[in-house]
Amino acid sequence: MGIEPWEMEKSADPAKLIEAMDKYGVDVACLLPESMMDTTGYTSRWCTNGEMAKIVETHPDRFMYQPNLSPIKHKGLKNTIWELEYWVKEKGARIFKYYPPEDTYINDEELWPFYAKAEELGIVLDIHTGFSWVPPGKSKYALPIYLDDVARDFPELKINAFHMGYPYCDDLNMVAMGHPNVHLCLSLLVPWALGAPRKFATIIGEALRWVGPDRIIWGTDYAGFGVQIRCAVMGLQTFQIPEDMQRDYGYPAITDEDRAKMFGSNLGRLLGIDTSRRRAAGE
Repeated sequence: MGIEPWEMEKSADPAKLIEAMDKYGVDVACLLPESMMDTTGYTSRWCTNGEMAKIVETHPDRFMYQPNLSPIKHKGLKNTIWELEYWVKEKGARIFKYYPPEDTYINDEELWPFYAKAEELGIVLDIHTGFSWVPPGKSKYALPIYLDDVARDFPELKINAFHMGYPYCDDLNMVAMGHPNVHLCLSLLVPWALGAPRKFATIIGEALRWVGPDRIIWGTDYAGFGVQIRCAVMGLQTFQIPEDMQRDYGYPAITDEDRAKMFGSNLGRLLGIDTSRRRAAGE
């Protein structure tokens, strides 16, 4: 399946996203607006939740709301909790993002009322973990070891750690091993299966060994290029950990059942979605 010219062109057109999803077999996408208010001196966001909602509503059978609640402290805890409740109760949102590098430490106890409300509402909370890729974001705010405090105090909060905590993947694996409510998201990293296969084998092999296939979630980190979806799908679709790494490091082989879990059923379980059938509008 070759790369077509349009896949290399950045586009905010939802029709192009649908085209890429159809080409590579992606049924449903969670649409996430980036905030990155630290890049604007906290004067404006790159994209608003309202703008995201308008796009979701053009294809409600293929897109899901994923509001970004960042930055929580700069916006105000009371305002953030109001926004969280609005999206859940008025719009039916079930998955949200928090981006610590523009705000504060993951385990800042001033965030505890927010985490408590998220736990109460039963939502999935995607948290950026690891390095901050966008200056002037602070990487120290997003160290995955800090999830240990959050997961301990909010054991029913469904946490999905973006980017596997890279480059601190080992720390995240140990946290997740001890806290069954912590899940590992492969977003951004899957293309390494094509371009740096042994590096990716180490990342996913360690996760499978310590955490297991039931809590690893596929993602794309799609930013407007169809080729990003291509690489994220094709990277995991046929990838296998090399036999010498299975032997020398004790990594398990990736099974078709593992792939099905990572590609959809793990996140579907958290969201209450039956992944055995195509989702209908409004579900």
